[in-house]
Amino acid sequence: MATSYDPVALAAAVALIGILTYACRLSFIALFGRLDEIPPGVERLLRFVPAAVLAALVLPSFVTLDAAAFAPDKFIAGALAAGVAWKTEDVFATMATGMGVLWAVRLLF
Repeated sequence: MATSYDPVALAAAVALIGILTYACRLSFIALFGRLDEIPPGVERLLRFVPAAVLAALVLPSFVTLDAAAFAPDKFIAGALAAGVAWKTEDVFATMATGMGVLWAVRLLF
């Protein structure tokens, strides 16, 4: 894919993004290195980070605002996997349910 950007400008943008990403990660290390213990409020909020990241990664694949791009097989599998995750809190049961339902729906329809 060709772009109209100058290669030097692209390299500078990539380098700048890398520096900003590194600085962002380093700031957390420096911040928590100065604290003796993580405040309970922050610790309580950090418990939700994995679920929020997983939802941000998974939800766009089966929920869309475009009706033409809606995939009912993915939506059904995702909804059942979310129900299993809610009830069991077991990662493997969630993945097995989601993949099993997705394959079953695709085989049947």
